[in-house]
Amino acid sequence: MKIATRESFGRALCELAKTHPDIVVLDADLAAATKTDIFKKEYPDRFFDCGISEANMIGVSAGLAACGKVPFAASFAMFATGRAYEQIRNSVGYPHLNVKIAGSHAGISVGEDGATHQCCEDLALMRTIPGMVVLNPADHYEMTEAVKAAYEYDGPVYIRLGRLAIDTFNDPDTYKFELGKGITLKEGNDVTVIATGLIVNEALKAVRALEEKGINARLINIHTIKPIDKDIIIKAAQETGRIITVEEHSIIGGLGEAVCSVTSEYCPVTVKRIGIDDIYGHSGPALGLWAEFGLDAEGLEKRIVELMK
Repeated sequence: MKIATRESFGRALCELAKTHPDIVVLDADLAAATKTDIFKKEYPDRFFDCGISEANMIGVSAGLAACGKVPFAASFAMFATGRAYEQIRNSVGYPHLNVKIAGSHAGISVGEDGATHQCCEDLALMRTIPGMVVLNPADHYEMTEAVKAAYEYDGPVYIRLGRLAIDTFNDPDTYKFELGKGITLKEGNDVTVIATGLIVNEALKAVRALEEKGINARLINIHTIKPIDKDIIIKAAQETGRIITVEEHSIIGGLGEAVCSVTSEYCPVTVKRIGIDDIYGHSGPALGLWAEFGLDAEGLEKRIVELMK
């Protein structure tokens, strides 16, 4: 099944709302893009379009949370985390209110929308807010479970959504989501690859191809950037001796630096970060941009081989 995680998000909200009447959804005039329109059609009385006013949307969400509701506020990641950062910090984070923020169209896979909309800084911004949980699900099944976990967690949560429809790789019959716990997708002892978000499936293809070249790489999926799973990272560092992180996000402040903070403190090993370097993206087809930035399976395979040398 190929589906965008933004659509998985919309479907999951609808399913949860059947049994949880306290869920309300807010959007900033982007419901068709963030897929909150799925919720809007089913529960129009519990949906609020705040217009092109993300800062106000966060303020309204804070008020609703203070009244006992569980608001999910959605917009493009660039606007949800960038334009409304101060409101998230002061109106949601500081009082530790039960607001869930969804940032859609994150990363360079936004494609033709270009650099102004390709938010590669959202994870870094949200990580800095005390008490904020930061989630970056990798496929449909993981997003579905992440939305449930976000609802059950009492406090602010940021969920990253993707625009691009991607293949699902998790098995719905065996998959288990646990907040703050990484998942080992493939065992290996030569090197550990730690990935997050939409790019996890590309990393999975890459490490399988590497095995044919005699490189036995371990692959870990980190769906919770904060709080990060220290145990799985330390274990990987001890057993493989080197780590490569992969993310569709700036290498500054994202998964790579979160992993480095763990290894430097508990088990110093070499960590190489693959992601968006200190540059902006640009307009182009999503898959073409992944290839250009070395984030598709073929590019990751080549870069991991180079780093292994």
